[in-house]
Amino acid sequence: QVQPVESGGGLVQAGGSLRLSCAASGLTFENYAMGWFRQAPGKEREFVAAVARSGGDTAYADFVKGRFTISRDSTQHTVTLEMNNLEPEDTAVYYCAASQTALFYIPMRASSYAYWGQGTQVTVSS
Repeated sequence: QVQPVESGGGLVQAGGSLRLSCAASGLTFENYAMGWFRQAPGKEREFVAAVARSGGDTAYADFVKGRFTISRDSTQHTVTLEMNNLEPEDTAVYYCAASQTALFYIPMRASSYAYWGQGTQVTVSS
């Protein structure tokens, strides 16, 4: 069974940092682009960041550029989201997702992702 599993969420003060990890089991990791999305209460799920199968190609939502970094480890089959300078507006449930794509393609639509984790809560206090 394919099931990305997120970890690393928690409570942090504004300006702090968190690292989210996602372990992708049950799939051929090198065949999948990996993405992070988030959903705040009362809002729709939105794209945060994604990394192509190549590992060297990434994309970010404008509101996280310069603060978040996504990376993947093809040996461990994990994807990491380093989040720095967090703001209260970053409070949300963060989801890891997997998309089977071409080598350098970076999908940014939720509909492009077939497999989703259960999510991990990130809360940033002011």
